[in-house]
Amino acid sequence: MSLRVLMSIGALAAAISASVAAQVPSTPAKALSTAKVSASPARTPEGQPDLQGVWSFAILTPLERPDDLAGKATLTDQEAAEYARRKKDRENKDSRDGSGTDADVGKAYNDAWWDFGTKASNQTSLIIDPPNGKLPALTAEGQRRKMGWAASFLTGVPNGPEDRTLAERCILGFNSGPPMLPSAYNNNVRIVQTKDQVAILNEMVHDTRIVPLDGRPHGTIRQWTGDSRGHWEGNTLVVDTINFTNSGTGVYAIALTTDENLHLVERFTRRDAHTLTYEFTVTDPTIWTKPWTASVPMTLSNEPIFEYACHEGNRGMVGILAGARADEAAAKNKSK
Repeated sequence: MSLRVLMSIGALAAAISASVAAQVPSTPAKALSTAKVSASPARTPEGQPDLQGVWSFAILTPLERPDDLAGKATLTDQEAAEYARRKKDRENKDSRDGSGTDADVGKAYNDAWWDFGTKASNQTSLIIDPPNGKLPALTAEGQRRKMGWAASFLTGVPNGPEDRTLAERCILGFNSGPPMLPSAYNNNVRIVQTKDQVAILNEMVHDTRIVPLDGRPHGTIRQWTGDSRGHWEGNTLVVDTINFTNSGTGVYAIALTTDENLHLVERFTRRDAHTLTYEFTVTDPTIWTKPWTASVPMTLSNEPIFEYACHEGNRGMVGILAGARADEAAAKNKSK
């Protein structure tokens, strides 16, 4: 974010940024259907398209298409600018009512701490398939799991850290993915590549995925971020990921509705010097009635990656569990 106040992981950022020439984008990203791809993208010494740099995916475009834009897949530049203006007003945390006239600390953090983005893309939703821009229906099992989680998380007493979300436990961030989706802040990712590997470092909870490009088969060990393998299709890096755990992903918006059968395919395409299109397809027959695809425009940033100082076993988790035990003790004493 423009006013990120977190501590820099200077050594790591310096080590993996030497080959990056950061530039600031001057125009909003176009929707995938209309964006042009550079015929001659910058290339690494190995001849691969060069995807390296710090990319911001802070964008005001919603995941799902708003009802008042039903049937409208894209916006003009003027419409996108007006949509962004209205949404920024609504998201302003220094205003209780979103009007910008009643300044106050909104929800414990004033507006300087948030980074929802400043622009909207020409897409009316990040979801581009189904064509209506909406998430597909959940299966019966998907509905059962979502309702069960809501009942447990919102009203249940946590017996241990496993009863809280991965983001709350600082294992994965709520926008770190995979797949990556914009959220409240730390919407930044650094890509570093060699001939045989690509490293994807998320600013949120400082997680790094190492994606082999050498054709090796998938492993068999389930992991929080799955098991990724990559290959090139023309100028597009395709990352295929399976073997997730059954605890969801690092995306709060969909973590509650994925499981170990999730199959994720991500596509990274450099559109021009400033823009990268990140497209992904989610397939999970246990949870969703059909696959769905989203397209997220990313822009090259001139800011470094900062540390998100959140770690497993943090004091917040200790406080949550200690509070739950205190509530139980108080209830027991009252019953006596």
